[in-house]
Amino acid sequence: MSGLDKKAEPPRRDHRPGGRQTRRLSDKILIAFHHACDQDDFEVAEQLLSILAMMLNRTPPAVPTRRRHDMETLVAAHERLWQLRHPDEDALQ
Repeated sequence: MSGLDKKAEPPRRDHRPGGRQTRRLSDKILIAFHHACDQDDFEVAEQLLSILAMMLNRTPPAVPTRRRHDMETLVAAHERLWQLRHPDEDALQ
């Protein structure tokens, strides 16, 4: 096999149990939400939270105890967005 043949072959991904772990789509959306907040793009952050909420309400989690954690994470994200949008009100308390 020549060097050219090796380059033409796409890299293999291991999707078997015990293989490389990948993040859930909801986790990736949450990461994107925090990135949008860090860049003060609150409209995008709000849309990402709407998508995340829709995903969490649509399907039950594979692990039943995970639902509470996911909902707590969603609430915390909403709180972060509210605090970023209302910085003056946080100083009043």
